[in-house]
Amino acid sequence: MSERTGAAIRKLRLARGWNLATLSAHSGVPISTISRVELGQNALNYEKLMRLCRALEVDLEGLVAREAETAPAASGRRAVIRAGEGPPARIGGATGRRAGADLLSKSLSPVVLDVTATSLDLHGPMAAHEGEAYAYVVAGEVELHSHLYAPLTLGAGDAVYFDAAAGYALIAPTAPAKVLLVASGESTFGT
Repeated sequence: MSERTGAAIRKLRLARGWNLATLSAHSGVPISTISRVELGQNALNYEKLMRLCRALEVDLEGLVAREAETAPAASGRRAVIRAGEGPPARIGGATGRRAGADLLSKSLSPVVLDVTATSLDLHGPMAAHEGEAYAYVVAGEVELHSHLYAPLTLGAGDAVYFDAAAGYALIAPTAPAKVLLVASGESTFGT
């Protein structure tokens, strides 16, 4: 049983407005055991797990679903990225460097891109990846093209938050530009 199981039990308990004593009274599992499980300090045997599930009116499958929703909290994580460092990335006609690539189970995947394609033809097929993305223009001017919206022109300091799964292209129509792109989830982009 993982720490997330305890977090899922806590989430279900709090959703009912129950304190530890109330859950203990409904399940017959001692308060101290529930507390240690919620803190990830103790595991439950099958019997106690099923008693908690019954008290919380959730089947084991529902608890596992809640456990999957409960992402582990990152603590003390950091990655330093020096100028020009990081594994290479390619998104359509743009190349760049991934940041924080050494971290596992990231919520965000940042990449610094040099956008040089001056047209959709030079860009190639539109890029697409799961989730959402945020693009911040560091220098120059870019156009964001997507399957959903008309082209959007952004200058240095401008940004856009968009659905990356819909397909997109970053174009620098007049001169090369630099863009910080942050995608949700773990993405390696086109390495």
